Amino acid sequence: MSLIAYPIRDSLYLNITDRCTLVCRFCPKNTERGPRVHDYDLALDHRPEVEEITAAIGDPRRYDEIVFCGFGEPTLRLKALKAVAAWIKERGGRVRLNTDGLGNLVNKRNILPELQGLVDRVSVSLNAQNAEVYDRHCQPRLRGSWEAVLDFLAQAPRYIPEVTATAIDGLEGVDIEACERLAGELGVGFRRRQLDKVG
Repeated sequence: MSLIAYPIRDSLYLNITDRCTLVCRFCPKNTERGPRVHDYDLALDHRPEVEEITAAIGDPRRYDEIVFCGFGEPTLRLKALKAVAAWIKERGGRVRLNTDGLGNLVNKRNILPELQGLVDRVSVSLNAQNAEVYDRHCQPRLRGSWEAVLDFLAQAPRYIPEVTATAIDGLEGVDIEACERLAGELGVGFRRRQLDKVG
């Protein structure tokens, strides 16, 4: 039985897909640890339907926020993401999207206007200060991924109230201070994450 929703502290995280646009070397899914966060096994045996996801949430007001974040990229299931986010907002919940920032590239259009009013906060995995380091650690499947992440971050504040870029401290060649400066230049916030600390 697939685990669709899992609580961490006062938030509820949603595991809606195991597909991803990146093959990050540091992702537990791509290491011996496998698809686990804390004590939760996030391996999916199917892609959950909207009704399954909302049933797994229950009352969204029980949580500080509902977070789209599993071991896949949520924007690969954009239609389901939007439907569930609308359901959460209608019931007084708050929504955060954790993303690799490649939603526009994958969907071949600017999806940010579609998320306006549905997503309160977005956290974007910047993960590097330049394309070379990004490609080394994130191993993107799509050409132009680094540029697409920067463009997504630059545009996101027009549509989403709180936008944060993140990078992982402890990855070889990643300059955290340079990442923070880049986030500032793009007009978004920045959060330093720790290697091997998920959630």
